[in-house]
Amino acid sequence: MQDTVDIQVTPLSPACGAEISGVDLSKPLNPHEVAAIKDAWGKHLVLVFRGQKLSQDDQLRFASYFGDLGSRKKPPAALRNRTEGSQQDNEKVLLVSNIKVDGKPIGAFGEGDFWFHIDSGYTARPYKYTFLYAIELPSRGGNTMFSNMYKAYESVPPALKEKLKGKKALHIHEYNRAKQANSSGDISGIPHCSHPVFVTHPDTGRKTLFVDRLMTTRIEGVSAEESDVILNELYEIGERREFIFEHVWKLGDFLMWDNRCTIHARTDFPKEERRLLRRCTVEGEPLYE
Repeated sequence: MQDTVDIQVTPLSPACGAEISGVDLSKPLNPHEVAAIKDAWGKHLVLVFRGQKLSQDDQLRFASYFGDLGSRKKPPAALRNRTEGSQQDNEKVLLVSNIKVDGKPIGAFGEGDFWFHIDSGYTARPYKYTFLYAIELPSRGGNTMFSNMYKAYESVPPALKEKLKGKKALHIHEYNRAKQANSSGDISGIPHCSHPVFVTHPDTGRKTLFVDRLMTTRIEGVSAEESDVILNELYEIGERREFIFEHVWKLGDFLMWDNRCTIHARTDFPKEERRLLRRCTVEGEPLYE
């Protein structure tokens, strides 16, 4: 276990995000270091560690300091070819990659842009945290954008907050990247779950807006037409540029973020260039208003 060091925290944008330096994540950390990182995480929502050299075991060990490791979600058979990469051999790890070997993807969600979403927001216990490590990168693009949903909640007009008080929204995952899920038909065979539109973060006690453009499809208790109008307004609030930190990846970058108070998206990148990032998560809990 490495000795206690001074961990430096450098904010990266007015919206959210901070760079953490002075720590080597490939080595076991002591409780003081973990506490310092968690304190910074609560303040900045997204943490960036540059120049890390992490094995898969290193990454899983570090993530485990913050809770029980999450398992990779298994999609229904009809959608499985979108996520089951040939080199995904650990249920705690997801390879985010466009690389193919012998014509078969080694990972999942590999190409193109990726709309704003919440990792596993379509389940009853969405992941608390996500950890992502850059192994191969294209020459440009593939940036990850994070929006501060505390700020989004604060910007919802008071009348709309009152109208949506106590209401839930339906989240559906059709394993798309840039196409909204469809809730108009039979969704019994598609992963889905309803959560409060406004969630109280269990650690900070702050309210957050818990909707995203990719998977949130319907507000319960209002007409379909009104739901569409309200959701479009909420999407636009959540995606305001002043709420967004955009991370430009470098090799060896390690990012961690809180899924309960952020949404994230990916910009496009050259499809002929390789991109490989390794993801793990921490299991979540039911969400309450």
